[in-house]
Amino acid sequence: MSTINYSSPTKKYRFLVSAVHSIYRLLNSTYELKELTSRMGRLFCQFFNAQYCLVVLLDPNNKNYSSIKCLIKDNKKLIVDRKARISGRTEKRIVRTSSAVRKGGLLGVPLICEDVLGFIIVKRIKLNRPFDKFDQEMLMNMAEQAVIGIKNLQLYDEQQRIVFGSIKSLVTLLDTRVPREYTHSPHFSKLVCALGYEMHLGEKQIESLKYASLLHDAGKIDIPAEILTKTTKLTDEEYDIIKRHPVKGAQILRPLQILRPVIPIILHHHEKYNGAGYPSHLKGEKIPLCARIMSVADAFEAMVYGRPYRQRMDIDSALKEIKKKSGTQFDPKIVDAFMRVIKKFNKRIYLQQDKS
Repeated sequence: MSTINYSSPTKKYRFLVSAVHSIYRLLNSTYELKELTSRMGRLFCQFFNAQYCLVVLLDPNNKNYSSIKCLIKDNKKLIVDRKARISGRTEKRIVRTSSAVRKGGLLGVPLICEDVLGFIIVKRIKLNRPFDKFDQEMLMNMAEQAVIGIKNLQLYDEQQRIVFGSIKSLVTLLDTRVPREYTHSPHFSKLVCALGYEMHLGEKQIESLKYASLLHDAGKIDIPAEILTKTTKLTDEEYDIIKRHPVKGAQILRPLQILRPVIPIILHHHEKYNGAGYPSHLKGEKIPLCARIMSVADAFEAMVYGRPYRQRMDIDSALKEIKKKSGTQFDPKIVDAFMRVIKKFNKRIYLQQDKS
């Protein structure tokens, strides 16, 4: 953006409206704190003809420390999410006084929500024109809008931490009820998420996959122990009981509103691409994408990690089996992606599991 001349009241008003509109659009189109602060940094550089922007959030437990959420210099993002002690004179002054600092080509304003949440500093390195009072008022107005988005995302992050803690508690409970031979390796979630990234899923879908990878067998908590611990081949009746666990798992998690996106994955991760799976006999792309992803990773682990009633396979044999069932049990596109992912994954971790 070229240097803006806002000497007249009309131009100032237009610039103010444009700035507020831009930050408002940014807040309503960004759902992650890292991305928000990065986009904010670029926006502030653009609006104020600055070559440097620092967005910092304070540690809520110790105001002497902070997290550098974004550092833009010469239109390049240099630092994201680095923790550091507040040492600069300008930074300390903003935090201590909760007020703006304006000196020549430097302008810093606090982010305030009841208390100082953090601060923004912009610098003009290549331009001789210093920041004036209107620049300061503009940045403070934009900062007030930014605080709303930052607080909302911080609250969302805190909610996610609470949810993840609840999920870990559920998993711990499940692990006490379900024999170890029926659980997955500690690397299962990483494998599932890596496959999701390989399929170019968004962060929200990856998050749902992560939660589903931890909870997809929650329904097994309702299966009799004598079936879960049986070391001989399951009877048809016993296998029918086993097949009920996706529905039961969905029923257990359905009351948790925040886990709603996870339920289709859990419910359908045993469907087969040719429609021969369970519980709904869905076929092809009618099976949710994340459930198709989970299906491949789940089958791979079941083969190499073993089950009480079935011998474990070596890695190469398991991969051959997955390739063989591409287009019947598994989505061919996901099988191709899985083969790429497993090459990057340390396959030996499955051979190192202690089965004692």
